[in-house]
Amino acid sequence: MNPTGIRSRCVGTACHHHPMNPTDPSSPATPTDPTNPVDSTTRTFQELVAEGEAVPTEGWDFSWFEGRATEARPSWGYARAMGERLAQAGAALDIQTGGGEVLATARKLPTLTVATEGWPPNVAKATALLHPRGAVVVASPDGAPLPFGDEAFDLVVSRHPVTPHWTEIARVLRPGGTYFAQHVGPSSAFEVVEHFLGPQPEAVRNARHPDHERAGAEAAGLEIVDLRAERLRMEFHDIGAVVHFLRKVVWMVPGFTVDRYRPQLLSLHERIVTEGPFVARSSRHLFEARRPDAQDT
Repeated sequence: MNPTGIRSRCVGTACHHHPMNPTDPSSPATPTDPTNPVDSTTRTFQELVAEGEAVPTEGWDFSWFEGRATEARPSWGYARAMGERLAQAGAALDIQTGGGEVLATARKLPTLTVATEGWPPNVAKATALLHPRGAVVVASPDGAPLPFGDEAFDLVVSRHPVTPHWTEIARVLRPGGTYFAQHVGPSSAFEVVEHFLGPQPEAVRNARHPDHERAGAEAAGLEIVDLRAERLRMEFHDIGAVVHFLRKVVWMVPGFTVDRYRPQLLSLHERIVTEGPFVARSSRHLFEARRPDAQDT
């Protein structure tokens, strides 16, 4: 199911596995040592679940998953490519920055760099991380209009926005400006989702399809420069990692709590103990769009 011919590939060295860490450095990740994962066969279900419940969830640092879960990295190296564009920009906006971890990987930030974030704990974390770099963090709910004037930025970036608000992105971009982002694609990690929620309707599975986002961007007046998609292997080595993942990525299983989903957690724990890591597939696409300038008309 790929009607637009968007490239989908994950072969050879393109499929580097890493702890679920969105900073995505340009150098290949060091794979988790498969001989030394968390041993889910000797630790009890209660111990693992309690550990997954206790880990703080603010920010987008996924380093806690080292040895417990991995996700293959997209071949395009988003953080590196984002950093290259930031180094050439005069005014840039990072939408839904999380704790600022991805933006902070850029070696050089524009003179005017602004980031938005809607969750208060992440606002505080991003402020502490980015202010020393000269970037301003603005608290802004994810669904609200962007709190900036028209044509304020020549570059807008975002890694895994909940929903790209195309009309707002187009509005704040200067003519000739670029939107460069990595999005979560359709049916991402739905092996996890459907274990807890059961089979999902086709409309839900395809809600983030690149075709839909292409149409939304074009309707807002943007021109598509590049659009690539990949499906990537994920592995969960113990049930504590699943618990922490669902607490951190809250839209996967809305309203998730251990008490509410204890039977599903127990059955998945038993499956991991007997069969090995629980395998899922994430979905990612690289999205680059441009606001036309007067010379294009």
